[in-house]
Amino acid sequence: MKYVNADMVLPEKLLKEVQKYIHGTVMYIPKPEGARRGWGVKSGSRQYIDQRNREIRHKYVQGATIDQLSEQFFLSCESIRKIVYAK
Repeated sequence: MKYVNADMVLPEKLLKEVQKYIHGTVMYIPKPEGARRGWGVKSGSRQYIDQRNREIRHKYVQGATIDQLSEQFFLSCESIRKIVYAK
């Protein structure tokens, strides 16, 4: 996240209004609701986890036990259950 000085980007009237509420501190302004990407979309982590979970479900349907899947994927038995029983 890049730091930007408010007096460089905000109109003077708006800057003075913001200074009534906060001054001399760093403030985060989030992106608009529709502009945010979900967790892991940019890095590919979301895609990797979705693929892994599909593989876990497939192996479970094929007969693998929760314990076997837990050892194979290095996840707790509870995590495997959540993946397998998720709708």
